[in-house]
Amino acid sequence: MQIQSVSVDDYISQIPEERQEIFRKMYQTINDNLPEGFTQGSSYGMIGWAVPLETYPDGYHCTPGSPLPFISIASQKNFVALYHMGMYAKPELLNWFVEEFPKHSKKKLDMGKSCVRFKKMEDIPMELLAEMSRKMTVEEWIDIYETNFKKK
Repeated sequence: MQIQSVSVDDYISQIPEERQEIFRKMYQTINDNLPEGFTQGSSYGMIGWAVPLETYPDGYHCTPGSPLPFISIASQKNFVALYHMGMYAKPELLNWFVEEFPKHSKKKLDMGKSCVRFKKMEDIPMELLAEMSRKMTVEEWIDIYETNFKKK
């Protein structure tokens, strides 16, 4: 479910009312804890943070001319999703998250390659999301991206 929006407030106003407060808190938690250099915007019908073209002119190889995506959050039909490209690309970060999750939640981790799904809003572990957000700098993400994804 993609939501076309022009701002965070516009996006949040379009999601179910019962999700709005916790979604805003999730947004603020990530935004407040990301290292400097990532910029917030909307893409692919989600709210996200990316490495701006001013920092990384090559941008995202899948969508030439667009910033390099890093983290996105979205309200889907049956859950709220967190997409973290760094966890997808760096096994140590993924392993850390998987090991830490049970310390912050009594729920089973519902996760795909880069997507963490939260079906109940009260189950979103904000402290863990804050810590995870601080774990990778712009420079580290660019290095990992160029090593793992960029066509040579």
